[in-house]
Amino acid sequence: MEDVYTEIGEAGLRALVAAFYRRVREDPLLAPMYPDGDWAGAEGRLADFLVYRCGGSSKYIDERGHPRLRMRHMPFSIGVAERDRWLELMAAAMDEVEVPSAARRTLDSFFAQTADFMRNRPGE
Repeated sequence: MEDVYTEIGEAGLRALVAAFYRRVREDPLLAPMYPDGDWAGAEGRLADFLVYRCGGSSKYIDERGHPRLRMRHMPFSIGVAERDRWLELMAAAMDEVEVPSAARRTLDSFFAQTADFMRNRPGE
């Protein structure tokens, strides 16, 4: 993941997350999972997490502690459709900001693994 930070830096990661959230706000499947008044907060948390995970600033950890991603997402019903849509919107965001191919391969793998880990709906 550190190679991603070297390749696109904090500004690139933040641009990616902004492009992603522009799509999520309009998405009928994912948008309802987000509180209307906290779009900026959600975007900031994901950006801070990715910056940290890729070897940048520790702001996410300093402010929120251990990521505990699965626990934090447990209140939301996440199945295959939600996972797939999240990945689809993130892929479109990576296309938009033109993430370089090496960083893209790393992020594609990381996002696929993480999105699947977030699934919490039984029977899928």
